[in-house]
Amino acid sequence: MSELLVDFITSLDGHASGEGWPGFWGLEGPEYLAWLSKQPKATYLMGANTYRLMSGFAAGEVPNGQDEFRPEEEDSVDELTQASKVVFSSSLEEPLTWANSTLVQDDAVEAVRAMKSSGSGLLSTIGSLALSRSLLRAGLVDRFRVVMFPVITGATGEERIYDGYPDVALEMIEHRTFDGRIQLVEYKPRVLEHPPLGIPA
Repeated sequence: MSELLVDFITSLDGHASGEGWPGFWGLEGPEYLAWLSKQPKATYLMGANTYRLMSGFAAGEVPNGQDEFRPEEEDSVDELTQASKVVFSSSLEEPLTWANSTLVQDDAVEAVRAMKSSGSGLLSTIGSLALSRSLLRAGLVDRFRVVMFPVITGATGEERIYDGYPDVALEMIEHRTFDGRIQLVEYKPRVLEHPPLGIPA
């Protein structure tokens, strides 16, 4: 059975991106990049908006506010190009132009449920806030990981991650700090029907 990871990189105030900011908010360091390079292979799950954005980067479209990609950004996009990707969308059409991408137009929750039960290895979301929220609500997420970068994007932040989420209890299974400034927290999530009635012991 496959394991499903929801994986976000965020500002401290929970934005997935910020207008005018480079990838990783320009704050990635050698320890964090080395950790990224050692992550296990995964099949990446995404929605149409993330596909359009990331496939554009792969085709050479530079993010707004930048003249060119930084080497770290190029490496990240190249690795994603080589990886297996499943794109959930009713608006996109075959053939998808980004290499190693498969389009699924069926219900994403049911498709991922089937992928988990019949497959092996790691499934991981990338971006795709609505998809990640739907998979979490359905109880399909095994691990919920957030890497927080030391910046507050109160004026320029975009894509607020947790809007529309249910209440979720989080059991911490991993935490660490990279380069003395980037904080990783990883949890086993459990969606709550109501707030807990008592304080955990």
